[in-house]
Amino acid sequence: MTFNRYLTVFDVFTNMRTLALTIAIKRANIFIMNTTKYQLKELKQFFDRHKIATLDQLREALGNPARCTVFRKLNDLQYLSSYSHRGKYYTLKSIARFSEQGLWSFCSVWFSHFGNLLQTCQAFVHHSDTGYSAGELRDLLEVKTKHALTKLVRDGRLARDTFDSVYVYLSAQKDVANRPIKARKAFLQQSAASLIVANPDLATDEAKALLVLFCSMLNEKQRRWYAGLESLKLGYGGDAHIASILGMDPHTVAKGRRELMEADLTATDRLRSPGAGRPPQEKKRRKS
Repeated sequence: MTFNRYLTVFDVFTNMRTLALTIAIKRANIFIMNTTKYQLKELKQFFDRHKIATLDQLREALGNPARCTVFRKLNDLQYLSSYSHRGKYYTLKSIARFSEQGLWSFCSVWFSHFGNLLQTCQAFVHHSDTGYSAGELRDLLEVKTKHALTKLVRDGRLARDTFDSVYVYLSAQKDVANRPIKARKAFLQQSAASLIVANPDLATDEAKALLVLFCSMLNEKQRRWYAGLESLKLGYGGDAHIASILGMDPHTVAKGRRELMEADLTATDRLRSPGAGRPPQEKKRRKS
């Protein structure tokens, strides 16, 4: 009887401990859940205010938790890391406002819809009509791309070819890379004047000055023919465009174009008339 009484008391004590432990665990879980919700809300508000942040700034805002904790919170909010500044900065997908090219910057920190720098370089090259050199892609992405492109080629994710002594990076898929190769070759075959007129925004004052300098070295007839040739390449409106660049009268350009079309020139056209120039000197013999 006494033994059974002790057993009953022990069971009651055990059940009470179990109940107390269960209540404590539930309270702890509720506290953790509330803390998690609070931290997520606090993190979202921090990004709404500052737009971008480094890992150290995020840890400080959350009370210096472990790095893995911060990244767990960032994953819950769908974050992005910058492709500039070695991926040092973070933002949220809901904050970034990407351009048509898939890029967004804030305070000179750049983010890409495609991901990090390697992923962005690969995507841009893959979708390019003419491929990209390291310099062209650097100007587009606002960061140095040479090392990233070299790694992509080494890993077999991109290919490259040489055009006009410059490496041009192409898609690793041959059927996709053939289009940029043909387009790049056609591009290089265009003359300087055609490129300047077709792409006036890309033409620098130096390029125009060099073109004008080249034309100044030609005689009047050669200048007229050259201007007419460039006008023919451009088609409709070419006379006026070439005339404005070279500082010539549009009628003069039109005349050169007509002469070319009518083949009104001969191989004997020259600066000097036949027989002109310095007469041959007579050899003098030493008197004995």
